[in-house]
Amino acid sequence: MAHVAPTSHRRATRASHRGHRTVDGPIRRSTWLGLTLAMILGLVLTSRAHVGIHAGGVTLLVMLVPLTLAVFGAAFRRGFGGLSAITTACALAFVLLRFFL
Repeated sequence: MAHVAPTSHRRATRASHRGHRTVDGPIRRSTWLGLTLAMILGLVLTSRAHVGIHAGGVTLLVMLVPLTLAVFGAAFRRGFGGLSAITTACALAFVLLRFFL
C-alpha cells in the first residue's frame, strides 16, 4: 500500500490562467526616461570618431529601436503614463530620421 500524504499537506491543483490578463497599469515614467536617455547616449556615441565607440553606439541604437517599439505596443494596451512617452517618441523619431536620411 502506497503512502499518501494527508489532505492538508497536498498541493492544490493549479488553476488555468489561460485567458486571464493582469494589467499593471500604464508604462512607468522611469521606463520612458530610461529609453530616452539610452537613445541620447547612443547618439552621442555614434557621433564619436573612434571606430569602436561609433560601432558601440550603432549597436546600442539598433537594439533600442525594436525594444522601444515593443514598449509602445504595450503602451497602446496598458496606457502611456504621461508626457515622458512623448519625449521617447521624439527621441525615437530623431534616431530613425538620422539613420534613414
